[in-house]
Amino acid sequence: MRKTPFEGIERRRESRTIGLGCILQRLFSTFPDGWPGFGLLLMRLCLGLILIYLGVASLLEKTPEPNSVAQNLIAAAPGILLLVGLWTPVTAALAALDQIWIALSLPSSQRPGEWIHILLAVQSASVGMLGPGAWSIDARLFGRRRFYNDRTRGRRPSP
Repeated sequence: MRKTPFEGIERRRESRTIGLGCILQRLFSTFPDGWPGFGLLLMRLCLGLILIYLGVASLLEKTPEPNSVAQNLIAAAPGILLLVGLWTPVTAALAALDQIWIALSLPSSQRPGEWIHILLAVQSASVGMLGPGAWSIDARLFGRRRFYNDRTRGRRPSP
C-alpha cells in the first residue's frame, strides 16, 4: 500500500489503472450508471456510429479532395474511440472541432448540409462535458476507486 496526498487514506495497489491515470482522471467528474449511464452509452454509440459512417461514406466518393480526406479521417477516428468510450473528453473535443471545421469549409452548393455537422459538433461537446458513463473503457481505467481508512492500525481487531 502506498500513501496518497490525503493524510491517512491509502489506496490498494491492485486497482486497475495506467501510469498516466492521474492526469486523465481529472477530466472526468463522475461515471454514472443506471439510467443516466445508459443514456450516456446511447449518446456515445449513436455519435460514434454517425461519425464513422459520415467519414467512411465521404472517403468512398469518386474523387475526394485532399482537404476532405483529412477531415473525414479525423472524424472517423474519434468515432471509433467514442464507440468504446476511450479518452472520451479529449476525443469528443477533437470530434467537435473537426465537425465545425467541416461545416465552415463546405462549398456554397452544399450549405444546407452544414447543420448536420453543427449538430454533431454540439453533441460531441455535450458528450465530452458529460463524460463516458460507467459502461466504457474510461470507467475501467480512470473510474471509481475504493479508499480504505485504516482506523484500526496498532489495535487488535474485534472478534
